Amino acid sequence: MSRRGGSRAIIMAALVDGSPRSCREIIRETGLSRSRVYIALYRCWMRGLVLRTAKPIMSHERVLRGRGGVSQHTRPFHLYVLRPEGVDDVAVNGHRYVGFSEEYLDPRGGGGVSKASRVLGFLRDNADGAFFSRDVADALAEFSVKPGDVMANVRRYERQGLVYVRGYKTDETETPFKRGYLLTWLDPESPRRQAIAEAIGRTDAVLEGRASSSPLMERVHRIRDIILEHSQLRKLVSSTYIGNHLGCSHHELERGLERALQLYPDMRMLKLFDAYRYFYHDSLLEADLNAAVEMKRNYIRMAKGRDNRIGHNWEAVAEWFIDRFTTGARFWTQQHRKGGMDPRRITLHLLKGVGGRRNAAEVDRVWEVNPGVFAPPITYVLSCKWGLVSKGHVDDFLEVLRWSKDFGVDTPDGREIKQGVVGVFAASSFNPRENVRLKDESTISLAQYAARRNLQLVTAAEFNVKLRERGCPKGVTVQKVCRLARDEGEVRRTLDYVWSDSMNASKILRDLQEGNEDLYRFEKMLEA
Repeated sequence: MSRRGGSRAIIMAALVDGSPRSCREIIRETGLSRSRVYIALYRCWMRGLVLRTAKPIMSHERVLRGRGGVSQHTRPFHLYVLRPEGVDDVAVNGHRYVGFSEEYLDPRGGGGVSKASRVLGFLRDNADGAFFSRDVADALAEFSVKPGDVMANVRRYERQGLVYVRGYKTDETETPFKRGYLLTWLDPESPRRQAIAEAIGRTDAVLEGRASSSPLMERVHRIRDIILEHSQLRKLVSSTYIGNHLGCSHHELERGLERALQLYPDMRMLKLFDAYRYFYHDSLLEADLNAAVEMKRNYIRMAKGRDNRIGHNWEAVAEWFIDRFTTGARFWTQQHRKGGMDPRRITLHLLKGVGGRRNAAEVDRVWEVNPGVFAPPITYVLSCKWGLVSKGHVDDFLEVLRWSKDFGVDTPDGREIKQGVVGVFAASSFNPRENVRLKDESTISLAQYAARRNLQLVTAAEFNVKLRERGCPKGVTVQKVCRLARDEGEVRRTLDYVWSDSMNASKILRDLQEGNEDLYRFEKMLEA
């Protein structure tokens, strides 16, 4: 008997019990070499002596490689059984076994188009575009091509100079984009420099509007784009605007701004009033720059000057009286990214935009009171406004409460404020002449309208009554404390002093005024 026939006879004897076996199992049982078993099995399958699984079976393997550690990979293999007389297709243990046919040949054995060839062919046939690896896998899904199959073969073609691969590039590594690496064809017939330039151009077109580098560099590029955009509009842009536009943390913003100024010498920064940073591109004409600077100065005067300080001080006044006269009040606190912001100011998440605010709105204070063991707790939400308050301000505050995640609730009649939530609106004064017209054409006062909406109105006059009852002179008012105090902390300290020594309240306010003369001069400079 020939050696070839002997191998076939030994293999057929191993399969005679009818149990499916793989090549490795037959090698172990027969002691034949790997090549002899593979060749003999393939010939037995061609001649109709055995049946083979229609699709390869995938098996995960861990291979110990000594000092090289352990490698893991997925191994495809087939199972073989003896062919029953006159049968070319059987099912055993959930696997389908078939006779020889070209449609069942493995591409890696030369019997069909391999996955690697399909990936390369796709990029070559679409040489005018660039594609993420996941998109390539999706396009070839009908051929069982997966994302892992794409990159496993593309790297080989990259080494051969046929494919350009692009990802996030950092100082030391390159990582994939969200949808994988970006791939495009490199024309081997074109000059190398030209082929690479064309490939980069195609990937740039795909990446337009997407992140194309490390997060820091992407942030730097976006900062430059924002500054260029504002300079084209003949405007300065503040660091606060850039940070809000990018949606990054304070540390990320500062690092991005510092890096942008280092990498792009044509970026400029200036400080107004030695406190507020603004950025522009040096292409901005001097006349336009001067006009933009003056506009920002005017904005700072309005937003950062006396009125802004007094408005924040008024919040502290309302908080002080609430804390003094409400038994068991527990204020909410919240950490803010903006440094110096009072932790008792609360940012609410909005389910719907209100008054130009899209996702969030601030309320000045939130506190809880538990009336007793058998009564549910009540949550009070405070909004303060320095100046004359109208119905529009009240309605805006109520809309914020209705559409906030914390204090609003969906009902069959629409969005309403939760039970147990009470809004409090504190103002220096409410418009006494404003009336609210109802659907039945009747009119009520603003105070009556607020009461119907379960909203409490508090005025400075009510706080001054408490000071009079304490024994403070008539000239000592909460309005004067707001105008004279430097900040919210000084408001609280001043009211503590006035309350504990009401007979000397006038002297306390005079000393406060003398101590803050430098602040008043700065505010006058802003207004000048």
